[in-house]
Amino acid sequence: MSTRGTVLHSHGPGEQLKADDVELTVGPGETLVEMRLAAVTPLDRSTLAGKQPRVPFVPGSEGTGVVVSSDVAAAGATVVVRGEGVGVTRQGVWGRYAVVPNAAVHALPSSLEPAAALALLTPALTAHTAVRRVADVQQGETVVVTGVTGLIGRMCAAIARAAGAARVIGLVSLDDAADSADSADGLVDQVVRVDGLGQVGRELPWCDAVIDTMGGPVTGGVLGHVSPGGRIAVLGYKAGEFTTIDLHKLVGRDLRLLPVNLQRTTLAPEAVGEALADIASVPWRADYDVVPANRIGDVLGRSSGRVLLDLTTLSAG
Repeated sequence: MSTRGTVLHSHGPGEQLKADDVELTVGPGETLVEMRLAAVTPLDRSTLAGKQPRVPFVPGSEGTGVVVSSDVAAAGATVVVRGEGVGVTRQGVWGRYAVVPNAAVHALPSSLEPAAALALLTPALTAHTAVRRVADVQQGETVVVTGVTGLIGRMCAAIARAAGAARVIGLVSLDDAADSADSADGLVDQVVRVDGLGQVGRELPWCDAVIDTMGGPVTGGVLGHVSPGGRIAVLGYKAGEFTTIDLHKLVGRDLRLLPVNLQRTTLAPEAVGEALADIASVPWRADYDVVPANRIGDVLGRSSGRVLLDLTTLSAG
């Protein structure tokens, strides 16, 4: 099957993207997607800086759209596209249509709007990796999530629930306002406060795993509440880059201190769909800007904020 569509072509590092009409052919093991939105990610910016495998090249490593033809998804289904080298080692999704490997196509839960899902995808994958892969939370365990009022912390709590945790305890700073702590209601069974020295009260129960988004002295403080054989997955250090570890507790209880490093982690093909499914039952506030795809040059230099391209506006000329 083949179709014609407009794509954004890069012709080399530093050159302006150009909208061209091209012929797209679908081969075995591939899906044709009519694209609606695409994210502008750090990976896309890196690719545009000179890491295209060939020119002309279509960037775009994350997007959402509607399936036109596929062996793995129903025609008309709204999907998320990510992975399998899309936008990195093979043509990406910045176009009206994209031909992608079947394994890069992921179901979108009905409770998530496509734009919100795309804006939330990176933090969801971070939380999913921390909870499911690094901490390996199991059915029936007690899990502590530090910094549970932040987006990543709340996602970690939601994913711990989805993983089958029997109890989820949220750890929050003494500086957090009461209404901020209340935002974790429904995601945690108990909220416990921690001071700037990492001191937590006896009300923090023993736990099997800690998902630590705070770092600093909090890491050392919460270690004393981890049961023998337990683990701490560390993915943030907004409370400080340094901590003091009681080696007697670490060794004597056979605890594991595990870093969450997304740059050195190869995500399984199913991770995208699983991460979106894990957060689908919770309402999220997603911050993003949507710009017409033809105005991509206006936002490539933006260093903060999530930007989504409206690919339905893309036209050649």
